[in-house]
Amino acid sequence: MSTAFAGSAMAWERLLDTWRGLQVPEGWRPELTAEGIQMTPPTGGPHNLIADLVDDALRRARPDGCGVFQTVGVAIRATGSIYVPDLCVVPRDAVPGNSDPVPAEHVLLAAEITSPSNGDHDRKKKKWAYAHGNIPQYLLIDAYDEDGPAVSLFTEPIEGVYSRTVRVPFGQPVEIGEPFGIRLETNGF
Repeated sequence: MSTAFAGSAMAWERLLDTWRGLQVPEGWRPELTAEGIQMTPPTGGPHNLIADLVDDALRRARPDGCGVFQTVGVAIRATGSIYVPDLCVVPRDAVPGNSDPVPAEHVLLAAEITSPSNGDHDRKKKKWAYAHGNIPQYLLIDAYDEDGPAVSLFTEPIEGVYSRTVRVPFGQPVEIGEPFGIRLETNGF
């Protein structure tokens, strides 16, 4: 993993300009990192079914004034990256009125659902970036975990590292802390 982004304000503006200028096919998700631009194709059935279950649970528990988003970019200035989580919870008034990404400091929870091609990226790079962005909760739904399908909840980011992790196998509930305070059932995963 590279060190945190130490670029200037001008370098950050160039990254944002690149993001703003991307021409992306409908349904695709662009992500910008130090390694370049990564394009993720539209997701398939199993991914969408899991996303729907998580979306439903988060919508019922989200704080007032917050939305659950599946296509919003998240800017992590500390790492010089912009990611598009599979789901994230953000106060509606923090969502820009243009194509700019939401600053990471406004994201209450980011969730990623792995696929065979992106599992390591979600397990390592995104976890690292979200911790550097001080996103309080990162929910990783990993059907391809080498130890068996599992859900991991990473919390309490300190200096770019999540200091607390709860991992449960599919079929067991995971407790998502405040401001949600819910028990996410994973039977349908």
